[in-house]
Amino acid sequence: MPGGFAGLLSNIGRAVGGVVGALYQAGRDAINSVIRNILPFMAFISVIIGIINATGLGHVIAVGLTALSGNVLGLVILSIICAIPVLSPILGPGAVIAQIIGTLIGTQIAAGNVRPIMALPALYGIDAQVGCDFIPVGLSLGEAEAETVEIGVPAVLFSRMVTGPTAVVIGWIASAGMFPK
Repeated sequence: MPGGFAGLLSNIGRAVGGVVGALYQAGRDAINSVIRNILPFMAFISVIIGIINATGLGHVIAVGLTALSGNVLGLVILSIICAIPVLSPILGPGAVIAQIIGTLIGTQIAAGNVRPIMALPALYGIDAQVGCDFIPVGLSLGEAEAETVEIGVPAVLFSRMVTGPTAVVIGWIASAGMFPK
């Protein structure tokens, strides 16, 4: 091993080469992971969003559910509907229900037809499906075993049926007294 200045340059070159090699491999792994896991899911979600938008199904459901937005019990029911394990992964990507009901509730609050105290519980009520569409991708990025996916996805979906209505009630309690009558 040469000493002096040549040895120093050799050590620096080896260290830089090691860092560059590690970064290059990390980039290759990231691209491979995106191609294997994320792009197929994005294509699937794009098809689902296209079907929801083309058929108008999301709009029909949202307009039908808007009647539930005026009181806490209705918002709890709305959060349960949005968190139904079969619906929530489909509703999440397009967020059609959350967009439409959120806009309608906002305009009703602005018009004075719905009390402002309902804003926070309404947010939790319409967003009970948030994250349910990403569970399979998250598990695949973590390279979960097939059995983990089979158990993990339904577990999270069913947990949203509990945490969604609970969040509505907590939001309603937290909003109490914020807005005078």
